[in-house]
Amino acid sequence: MKLSRTRGRRALGLGAALAAGALVLTACGTDDNSGLPGAVDFTVDDLACGPGGTLLASGSSAQANAMEVWVNTYQANCEGSQINYKATGSGAGVQEFLQGTTAFAGSDSLLSPGEVDESRRVCRDGGRAIHLPMAAGPIALGYNVPGVPELTLDASTLARIFDSQITRWNDPAIDALNPGVDLPDLAITPFHRSDGSGTTENLTTYLHASAPEDWPYEPDKAWRGRGGQSADGSSGLVGMVQQNEGAIAYFELSYAHQNDLDTVRVDTGASEPVEATVENSSNAIAEAEVVGEDGDLALELNYATREEGVYPIVLVTYEIVCDGGNDPATLELTRAFLDYTAGEEGQRALAEIDYAPISDDIIQQVRDRVEAMD
Repeated sequence: MKLSRTRGRRALGLGAALAAGALVLTACGTDDNSGLPGAVDFTVDDLACGPGGTLLASGSSAQANAMEVWVNTYQANCEGSQINYKATGSGAGVQEFLQGTTAFAGSDSLLSPGEVDESRRVCRDGGRAIHLPMAAGPIALGYNVPGVPELTLDASTLARIFDSQITRWNDPAIDALNPGVDLPDLAITPFHRSDGSGTTENLTTYLHASAPEDWPYEPDKAWRGRGGQSADGSSGLVGMVQQNEGAIAYFELSYAHQNDLDTVRVDTGASEPVEATVENSSNAIAEAEVVGEDGDLALELNYATREEGVYPIVLVTYEIVCDGGNDPATLELTRAFLDYTAGEEGQRALAEIDYAPISDDIIQQVRDRVEAMD
């Protein structure tokens, strides 16, 4: 698949509409992608289709835009297949998977040991849930401050903003990071996710790792900071930033770009503040280490990095699957779909829509795990 940047951005229209995870991402399995604005070519040469049927999955809203392209591409090339992905948030997606109602879950955070144990009730014949890293990218900090198109913040100021300790945009701490910028005397309204979210966990992991005195809370899918307001899903946060002067929130970079939102540059202690870009987040993924065992591909990121050109607030979206004991009714379709998303065409599409492909050595391991699913 060769999506130009223009086509890739157009293809995000449906993903942006996944407010509150209430809509199902699906298509009719033909070349008629009338649910998308504009004509988008999802044709791929030699896509290896699985059997026809319906596949149910849910979870991460941060990967909704990537999943939109993947789902529509697969269905446009594989007649009789329908992939239904609900962007319910990582927490809800994991729970639906553990209840046995979905074939796989999208999650931006790792399963707990208890959740892995629980998965053995769903994964038959001794199988268990494993993490397959499928896409990555920066968590952008979008803001709405009129007259301030460029803004630099660091971990300490971000922690205090989201914990309601810094409440005005002309606060001395913000002013010190933005010399020469005319900051307004405007109230800050920080927005956070109301649903259980891996994006929240990744942001708070960064805050806790880089500014533990200002963010003493342990990282969690549930929001632990004080004050602020909430909205459901990444799309919900985007809407709040658009509608409220003085607002700031966090969401995957593609949401910021497709909605023309200004994003924060992060002062990590490197010589220059780091922008939220695919390239800078790819640099962070290159530092990641596989910490999973026995075929699990969970990654560990360095959130407190000070390396030049490395954006520190990065999430990895995993597809959570059974390594064995999958439902025979959906196994072959699941394997075929994930084989495409992890393949060269599926990964190549990511950079066109503001995601970072997984590094070559790790994505090859993902392909091997998908092939071995039974």
